[in-house]
Amino acid sequence: MNIDTKGIEAIVKKVMDTIDVAEESGKPVVDGENGLFQDMNNAIDAAHAAWKNYMVQPLALRYKIIQAIRDIMMKKENAETICHMAVEETGMGNYEDKLTKQYLVSSRTPGMEDLAADCWTGDDGLTLLELSPFGVIGAMCPTTNPNETIINNSIGMLAAGNAVVFAPHPKAIKTSIYCVKLINKAIKAAGGPENLVVTTEHPTMESADLMMHHPKVRMLCATGGPGVVNAVLSSGKKAIGAGAGNPPALVDETANIEQAAKDIIDGCCFDNNLPCIAEKEVVVVDQVADYLIFNMKKHGAFEIKDSDVIDNLAAMVAPDGRVSRDYVGKSAKYIAKAAGIEVPDDTRVLICEAPSSHPLVQIELMMPILGIVRVDNVDEGIDLACDLEHGNRHTAMMHSKNVDKLTEMSKKIQTTIFVKNGPSYAGLGVGGEGYPTFTIAGPTGEGLTSAKSFARRRRCVLCKGFDIK
Repeated sequence: MNIDTKGIEAIVKKVMDTIDVAEESGKPVVDGENGLFQDMNNAIDAAHAAWKNYMVQPLALRYKIIQAIRDIMMKKENAETICHMAVEETGMGNYEDKLTKQYLVSSRTPGMEDLAADCWTGDDGLTLLELSPFGVIGAMCPTTNPNETIINNSIGMLAAGNAVVFAPHPKAIKTSIYCVKLINKAIKAAGGPENLVVTTEHPTMESADLMMHHPKVRMLCATGGPGVVNAVLSSGKKAIGAGAGNPPALVDETANIEQAAKDIIDGCCFDNNLPCIAEKEVVVVDQVADYLIFNMKKHGAFEIKDSDVIDNLAAMVAPDGRVSRDYVGKSAKYIAKAAGIEVPDDTRVLICEAPSSHPLVQIELMMPILGIVRVDNVDEGIDLACDLEHGNRHTAMMHSKNVDKLTEMSKKIQTTIFVKNGPSYAGLGVGGEGYPTFTIAGPTGEGLTSAKSFARRRRCVLCKGFDIK
């Protein structure tokens, strides 16, 4: 792909400067202009009014709106600006992988086709099961995947007939606002109601709490850390929670080791390990461990062997057992430089062997660092992988040609996504079959969310009629 990096950076700077000037001038935001509000109450009221309008519109309008959102988000200059903006604002991830994710969610997030009806007919008449909207959905968004989550959730939630109030992460607010504005322009161009998708100019804990408890918000969706997920789950409302993970990659002696090594490195360094599905640690059967590490190095891994250096690295990136935000989503070269470790320019991932109790193995770091643990056999590996996943039921990978062991691990680990013989991102439809999502609901069980996840199941019964058998 030929990318005019300087040109895109100039556009991003112009957009960011425009937002900064507006903030510094003290000029108030016109409530409702492209879905942006100063006050959360006003945002919710506007979204509720828009939803009531949306409900009396034909379904054909929904199709037009979803397609318009896809089109505007896949427009080259928009996609490139958004992805550069996300990297610049958050300081996380890398542009090329964010662009892949932008196009992925814009083109392949399920829309109206996801809302299949069902029916039963017989002597007693006809019963129709339809998927209907909740109303206004309050959606909490992360700093790790701000644009992807907003695009993905907007398509799914609007397809299901809802309006959306987004509560973005404050450290990704400019990117989030830019996406919301583009979505509103798309809705308007398609002939849809204003303010179907809204957000606030200055998100706070207080405004998020107000959203969670507002009577006009009928459903909540949280994509982020344990704190925000626990908050929506304790709100008393219907809630979807996309929680944490610590995805292990297990490699046994039957695997294609060369391919496994490439897949693990590719998955681990994708967007600097920001996706929660990405490989966070490796468990490998001892007899193939050396060969796996050898091949990982061929694909950009740098091995740290000194135990003191390994411990110092852990203390830097996860002091007191808590992940340092200073290194989340940073490149392997950036982290190595900060730790005083000299690495080649082509380094993509930092790897090291460590005991299973080590912080670099136990903690979901969300950065391109892989702790590697040797085990005597695949059975021991399956048990350890299950322990390291910490019961999050999020994601796991296994590289093996032993179908029985692949099946055994999938049953034991019970993760929402289980990738066999591929990189983690295959679970999101990149090099694997299936649709993408960036709201992976493990705690509440919806799994990879889509339009039907944001719809109510309603039954309509006609007694003693419409039976033509």
